[in-house]
Amino acid sequence: MSDPASLPVDHLGGPDGAPRLVLVHGFTQTSRCWSPFADDLARELDVVAVDAPGHGRAVDIRADLVAGARLLGEAGGRATYLGYSMGGRLALHLALQAPELVERLVLIGATAGIVDETERAQRRRADDELADHIEDVGVATFLDEWLAQPLFAGLRPETAHLGARLANTAEGLASSLRLAGTGTQEPLWDDLPRLSMPVLVLAGVDDPKFSAVAARMAKAIGPNTTVALVPRAGHSAHLENPGDTASIVRRWLRTHPGMAPPPPG
Repeated sequence: MSDPASLPVDHLGGPDGAPRLVLVHGFTQTSRCWSPFADDLARELDVVAVDAPGHGRAVDIRADLVAGARLLGEAGGRATYLGYSMGGRLALHLALQAPELVERLVLIGATAGIVDETERAQRRRADDELADHIEDVGVATFLDEWLAQPLFAGLRPETAHLGARLANTAEGLASSLRLAGTGTQEPLWDDLPRLSMPVLVLAGVDDPKFSAVAARMAKAIGPNTTVALVPRAGHSAHLENPGDTASIVRRWLRTHPGMAPPPPG
């Protein structure tokens, strides 16, 4: 794996001195796939977005979830972290590995992993096969197939950010699946009670699988967790219904101050 000093970061706007919010995108996306959701939040927050390993300007970075979380923390610093799907899993790993960096944690359509070893091995094989397929057909063809899945039925052409996704490479996406796909993730369910920062777990109302996962994660984490379902949205809630998703996040941030910084020394 390559091991650069940090992941590429885009500053998406915000008032001077505002609290920092770091956005971590999902698989096949890039740091440029957050509008208009990020624009809404940037009215009150210092919003930055990273390119995850294997994506965007980080296409040549090879990192599993543990190494990717470390690189994420180096790039984002101490902040509130918001991750979607794959990005949520990276942000969750960071919150467990380096809680001193994560003031608050927001997860959209994310999971703590597949518990059953047989199911996890099956998913790993499926991810490996999909990685091979991406390298065979190329990014453009694969993205047409990927976005045609029922999981993304709520996305419209203008909200799918296809142009930004096309900046990815087949090799980068394949490496992301092989190193950081859901099948590679060691289940973190038993570790969730260690999260002491405020946590918001979101899912779209029209995404029953991840709505159930969100409720289960909130129960496992404990009383410092809020779970909310976004109306008129499926798996990509922040893209399908950016206004309501941003409103939920903004209200929650206002009522849940971030963790105090650790004492020096």
